[in-house]
Amino acid sequence: MASPVVPVCHQAGHSLHRPVFMAAEKIHIEQFVELAKRYPVLDVRSPGEYNHAHMPGAYSLPLFTDEERKIVGTTYKLQSREQAIKIGLDFFGPKMRKLVEEVESIVVSRESIVGSQESGVSPKFDGSELQTKDSRLVLVYCWRGGMRSSGVAWLLDLYGFKVYTLIGGYKKFRNYVLDIFKKPFQFNILGGYTGSGKTELLKILQQNGEAVIDLEGIANHKGSAFGNIGLPKQPGQEMFENLLAAELSKSIKNVTPPPNTTDNLPIWLEDESQRIGQVNIPNDLWENMRNSPVYFLDIPFEERLKHIVQEYGQLNQEQVISAIERISQKLGNLNAKTAILLLKEGKISESFDILLKYYDKYYFKSLHNRKALNSLLHTIQSNSVTPENANILVLQKTYQFQKP
Repeated sequence: MASPVVPVCHQAGHSLHRPVFMAAEKIHIEQFVELAKRYPVLDVRSPGEYNHAHMPGAYSLPLFTDEERKIVGTTYKLQSREQAIKIGLDFFGPKMRKLVEEVESIVVSRESIVGSQESGVSPKFDGSELQTKDSRLVLVYCWRGGMRSSGVAWLLDLYGFKVYTLIGGYKKFRNYVLDIFKKPFQFNILGGYTGSGKTELLKILQQNGEAVIDLEGIANHKGSAFGNIGLPKQPGQEMFENLLAAELSKSIKNVTPPPNTTDNLPIWLEDESQRIGQVNIPNDLWENMRNSPVYFLDIPFEERLKHIVQEYGQLNQEQVISAIERISQKLGNLNAKTAILLLKEGKISESFDILLKYYDKYYFKSLHNRKALNSLLHTIQSNSVTPENANILVLQKTYQFQKP
């Protein structure tokens, strides 16, 4: 059905038309998150707030700079609400056109990318993307769903966008995130000593249609003292939680349940320490993981050592040495000095042999620090680090799933 239109001016017998939308609407978090899968989300908080943490995929469209936000907030506290609004309007007024143009650019870019993903055609921009009702829909949030989101929503609505704002703002989204971690997810934990190729197996499992969440990928860290070498900066704790919650939501909706069942597939996770670099797995999720079945790949030490040498042997030597020095007390000063000396002599395998034995002891302790381990642990023997281990895992999981 065509969108209703009204003439906005008449000149020389001609009418100009634009789609008619209802005024900006406030919606609850569940609907907001669902719409965010298809439409652009605009975070109108200050750059500092956005950089600290935001909804995954949201675009930064700050109404105020960090300094302007501070001025408005101080005025609100020390003078009055009315005076703070006036100062806010002084900041807002000169930015109106720029804000509208930024949103136009975001909408055109996003619609073209989404369209190309659905059709397989490369995106082309000709301006026509802004003509349909759906392509003019945007989602807006601020900290509490107050004046900042209302002000930007008013401007964009006036210009012709369909705008939804989030009731409760980003604060409500954070409550939503924390509630996700309390859900009774079914997990399969992929265990194995360091060098078992667990991260590679998770990727293969995902390619084969299994539900998978790569905790190390989200954290930008491989979990050990060497885990940050060659990787981007880690997200902060709050942003890590936001990203993790988004992946959990995707995993329970993007997989096909087994035949003759209505349940979601269990989600595969790598067996991790609660702390991954500088971020922590949320307590509720961690407790669930520690009470979930563990599929432990038992691969010979020498095979794992070969894999570790291939994976870490090309890393920057100075960074590896620095990482060894950070764990020298746990490793033992003599072992640390020997590992560093061997590394400098180019004897990478001999150096990593010392490190791998340390991590084996560390993981053994963590693995067995579980309640009812005997009922949770499923050991899978394998002679080598190979992609075929993914098939063995699925067969073992299916067998356990079918057991009475």
